[in-house]
Amino acid sequence: MARRRSGGGRVTQADVARLAGVSQTVVSMVLNGTGITQHRVGDDTRRRVLDAIERTGYVANPIAQRLAGGNSALVGVYTYEPVFPSSAGDFYQPFLEGVEREAQQRGVDLVLFTSMSAHHGGPLVDGGALHRLRVADGCVLLGRHSHAQDLVALASQDFPYAFVGRRAAPGVTVPFAGADYDEATAVVTRQLLELGHRRIGMVTVTPPHESIEDRVRGYRRAMRAAGQLPVTFEDPDLTSGEFFGPLTEHGITAVLTVSDLAHDVYSAALARGLRVPEDLSIARLGDPEQREPSVVDWAGFTIPRVEMGAEALRIVLRQLTPSDPHGDEPERDLQAFIPCETFTGSTIAAPPTSTTTRFTTKENSHR
Repeated sequence: MARRRSGGGRVTQADVARLAGVSQTVVSMVLNGTGITQHRVGDDTRRRVLDAIERTGYVANPIAQRLAGGNSALVGVYTYEPVFPSSAGDFYQPFLEGVEREAQQRGVDLVLFTSMSAHHGGPLVDGGALHRLRVADGCVLLGRHSHAQDLVALASQDFPYAFVGRRAAPGVTVPFAGADYDEATAVVTRQLLELGHRRIGMVTVTPPHESIEDRVRGYRRAMRAAGQLPVTFEDPDLTSGEFFGPLTEHGITAVLTVSDLAHDVYSAALARGLRVPEDLSIARLGDPEQREPSVVDWAGFTIPRVEMGAEALRIVLRQLTPSDPHGDEPERDLQAFIPCETFTGSTIAAPPTSTTTRFTTKENSHR
């Protein structure tokens, strides 16, 4: 867990204090203080302490010993976007519900990190906020706008954590509980192929996010396996002919769309006089973050959000449990893909009987 000194002992707060040239009380105030206590430490002093922690690899709390003795762990929950409090209809609520349910079953207490609101949207490594997570034994991270530098820093400090959703960072294995968007998208694509569609497009967004990359990969895999060429539309302008023109040009009779664009694509199709699904089939790949303005009986898949939250906590706890010195600890135990539930809905059907256009000889990408 914590790095060891050259003499073999565990790095302590006293070691950090000695390196930073401050008292052990000041080190404790930087790590554990809140509110007024935090403001009593000057910026220069705080920076020296944080630099000393970084150099020594100090990690608070002998986690493995506590768990081995049967005591409950204290696990944090940090969100890169403000999601507390969360209503029952909120996109993030099921993730948090899964974390909470699993914590109750495991006898684990949760700490919600809400004092770092100034850092929402930015890297935790900026301003030393990353070290606030050490109040807990480990942490579940959640949010779309994460930062790779945080994940690299957490890995270098041997701090147990897991992200809700697949994340990647250079040079490190990132623990995560993600949805299997790749396979779910491939399943939906195959459903459309089985209905008779051959010209199937995909509507996506930029810049690419890990979850978007997984969806595109599953779509391309299924299309190529069927001998068809993928056509992707990135950030299309749905109010002009930029999107619907190429649909006609390429004879596309069905589209897959990332969840946050699904309702816009559906509404734009109706506004142009297209019938859904008689003229154009539309499948939604996941649950949208924002509530849709009207109810649509979508075809596509849902995200296993409750199970993702629960599994993320389980991954953190696996890192807190002492490992067998004579056994192996496979990386797959720290990364999990959870199946999505697919459904047909009323927005897809067999394609119209007449199509007169054809593809070009290479994969097309429309921006």
